[in-house]
Amino acid sequence: MKLDKNLKILIVGLGLMGGSYARGLSKKGFSVKAIDINEESIEFAKKNKIIEDGFTYADEDALKESDIIIFALYPHVFLDWVKTNQHLFKSGAILTDVTGVKTCVVYDIQKILREDVEFISAHPMAGREVYGVENSDEKIFKDANYIIVPTDDNSANAIEVCKAIGQTLDFARISSLPPKAHDEMIGFVSQLTHCIAICLMTCSNSEHLVDYTGDSFRDLTRIARINENMWSELFLLNKDVLLSQMDKFRKEFDVFYDILEKGDEEIIKEKMRQSTARRELFNK
Repeated sequence: MKLDKNLKILIVGLGLMGGSYARGLSKKGFSVKAIDINEESIEFAKKNKIIEDGFTYADEDALKESDIIIFALYPHVFLDWVKTNQHLFKSGAILTDVTGVKTCVVYDIQKILREDVEFISAHPMAGREVYGVENSDEKIFKDANYIIVPTDDNSANAIEVCKAIGQTLDFARISSLPPKAHDEMIGFVSQLTHCIAICLMTCSNSEHLVDYTGDSFRDLTRIARINENMWSELFLLNKDVLLSQMDKFRKEFDVFYDILEKGDEEIIKEKMRQSTARRELFNK
């Protein structure tokens, strides 16, 4: 399925991710408008032709004409925004999002939503260590994964529209997971890795690390430059899953600690061979 170029798209939340969506969709010829509380973000996006038009409030006309609304908001803001403004949504509109956690969001949104409007969740596995629409770039999607997160309440059409958005933005791989499975997976591949990066940067108070590090340390800590407001909310919303993944990592780290302390060279090598083989799968 290809997205009809006549569809009108509205993005709510014009930061890094919302801005990157806007850039990608606008370059593909879609009519894209945006809502963001930051007037400078709207003006920047209009000036640079990232969006056709934008507003710092829930513009009634923009909402009533939008066929697709993409939400790039913090989870708690997302729910409140829908509650307050859904009476303005066009009948038949499809809503989707970029939210990093799903179980605590998707069902609540679907529960309160009007029957003539549908929400199909998605998670673009892409980002940068900078913020704001001025740093947005649709090229971040080129080699990235895009996860569709449907529930039993979603129609086949909405799922296809969501998939078509991922294809239009040139994601490298599109997959599907139910909300609980999504949060378990994200707890490991995203949230745990951010925790590790944070701990690497906070376990040493040396002010001279930058003078001596090589690519390995820089690569491992790239994501330690972090938006504390967004990520603390995501961690807490997925706390039980994340704690479970942290516990698994801690146990595996303890195993490696013990074999290193004992000087068991063969087991160390076996762990490294296992690690290398699993990492090779990412190169295929």
